[in-house]
Amino acid sequence: MAGRRGWGGSPPASDEEASRRIVAAAVELIGRKGTAISIADVAESLGVIRQTVYRYFPSTDSLLRAAAIAAVDGFLDRLTRHLAGIEDPADAVVEAVIYTLHEAPRIPQLGIMLSGSHSHAEGITSDEALFFGMAMIRRFDVDWEQHGYGELDLRELVEYQLRTMQSFFISPGNPPRSQDELRAYLRRWVGTTVAVPRD
Repeated sequence: MAGRRGWGGSPPASDEEASRRIVAAAVELIGRKGTAISIADVAESLGVIRQTVYRYFPSTDSLLRAAAIAAVDGFLDRLTRHLAGIEDPADAVVEAVIYTLHEAPRIPQLGIMLSGSHSHAEGITSDEALFFGMAMIRRFDVDWEQHGYGELDLRELVEYQLRTMQSFFISPGNPPRSQDELRAYLRRWVGTTVAVPRD
């Protein structure tokens, strides 16, 4: 296992633990400082050298994406409660987009994912973002199979949902729509697409 020195006098017992502690440190720093953090900041907070962090995360972008995924579990719990009882696919997707856009400015790690400001070329379609999207959509009270959605359909729906959220997060409009206006807009253009029966 690499990087046993430092760590505030308590080195990790495995590579997995080291990775988790690095991500936890990044999450904590983002919560205090926002997204303008570096590998050096994370290394300093852990009492290790930058090369130790680089062994687990080859770039600041990859570490920030991992931190974003780790930090959104609480958000997903709140989203699940917010969408409880909504069984219609279109209604669930529309409400999830609205809720996520409302919460994202208050959750720096979620903002990272939607803004793409710290993402590599894959951005919103990265494995991490798709993992987040699938975790989100599987918490809906929607019987996707009953509505004709297979695994590939769900992955495509997640990509569509992520792209929609990113576009509104980056450019909310001039003037921005109210939640009711956005809901009406999404129901007309997104909801009708989601409601189309799968072949």
